[in-house]
Amino acid sequence: MTRLGEATAAALPDTVSRPGYDRAAQRIGIVHLGLGAFHRAHQAVYTDDAMAAGDRDWGIAAASLRSGGVHDQMAPQDGLYTVTERSSEGEAVRLIGAIRDVIVAARTPERLARRLAAPETRIVTLTVTEKGYWRRPDGATDMAGIVADGNSIYHYLGAAVVARHAAGLDPLTLVSCDNLPDNGRVLRGGVAAFLDHQGEAAARDWFERDWRCPNTMVDRIVPAVTDADRARVEAVLGMRDEAAVITEPYRQWVIEDDFAGDRPRWEIGGAQFVADVAPYETAKLRMLNGAHSALAYLGLERGHEFVHQAVADPMIRPVVERLMRAEAATSFTAAPGQALEPYADALLARFANVTLEHRLSQIASDGSQKVGPRWLSSLAAHGGDAPATLTALAAWLRFIRTGNDASPDPRRAELAGLWAEGDAASVVDALFGAGGSMVGQWQPTEAQRAALVRKIEQ
Repeated sequence: MTRLGEATAAALPDTVSRPGYDRAAQRIGIVHLGLGAFHRAHQAVYTDDAMAAGDRDWGIAAASLRSGGVHDQMAPQDGLYTVTERSSEGEAVRLIGAIRDVIVAARTPERLARRLAAPETRIVTLTVTEKGYWRRPDGATDMAGIVADGNSIYHYLGAAVVARHAAGLDPLTLVSCDNLPDNGRVLRGGVAAFLDHQGEAAARDWFERDWRCPNTMVDRIVPAVTDADRARVEAVLGMRDEAAVITEPYRQWVIEDDFAGDRPRWEIGGAQFVADVAPYETAKLRMLNGAHSALAYLGLERGHEFVHQAVADPMIRPVVERLMRAEAATSFTAAPGQALEPYADALLARFANVTLEHRLSQIASDGSQKVGPRWLSSLAAHGGDAPATLTALAAWLRFIRTGNDASPDPRRAELAGLWAEGDAASVVDALFGAGGSMVGQWQPTEAQRAALVRKIEQ
């Protein structure tokens, strides 16, 4: 079967939308760290829209930090791939041309370093998941872990600050697109701490003064692509696309309007530039992501595979609805005009999209990094009086106990060890009791501790 690429793209059927610009005429202006399906369905699409509207020189050099899998999918296709939006109304397929270079940092770190230090680079975007920021349970930067890892985002970004400072180049804007509260501030703190650790005082001062790290909120459901998905895309395209992405029609990007230099007009694709991202970020983390995690752990426990199955379960849906509407939505102050009830309605409708096979196991990965911003912050805001959130937290703790977590989690061995050494009460104490490893965000009262233990054991 013919493979998608520059030489074959002209043969795509007319039903496939094409980039509305000359790819060859676009220089690279953005470096992206964490090349995966979400970036290809989100930031790259917004950038594609901006270039189609006339913006120039915002091509993307996208890097995977470790795995070469996505590189090996995309490089033979000249960075081209398709995005298929699925809904009950059908499918829409689009060819995306924004990614011009694909890098595996672990294979060729010098290539990534050159891109980050290039004069034409103005923005770095990141989707490295929560664990890529190397935060300790108390929120501080885990410098020991960063140094031991040797291939973190901070190694590359810190080197870029030093190189650009030495060369007298312009500062960059670093745009975190991961599900962390205050993601831009977290990123800024980590880079500054790394530069301190390296003894780069002058570069650190320049970074703090002139570089920008805006907070953002991103939203689009992007399930992992299966072989069956690729076969279906191949039938539509008449050629093979190994880097195909499947997603929903909905997308959202809210960005703090704080840039060191110019930027693409991402608003053409619907991005919102605001003074304060926090209410949008909190709604997404606690309502969407919090509900997703609850669906994952409760749904897997009841034998479900996909989100749409779990949200249709009459034993699960009431818990998730209460978590979203009565607990998460009331745990913070919304922005003016931010309507949370319609937002909850829209989320439930998105979860029920049967054409999008979003695996619960995908959402369940890295739970130790997710439960804090998704659940514990909401519990803290309610003084622990949030029974649906406690039910979800108990499901996560049972999930760890039963060994169902086949996905990566940086604290998996530690958490499994707690269960191996004790019972539900001792695990709760080790995590949330006085001196517990997760107590910085929420510490239960004795009654709440007892309630959580009962929920775990039910």
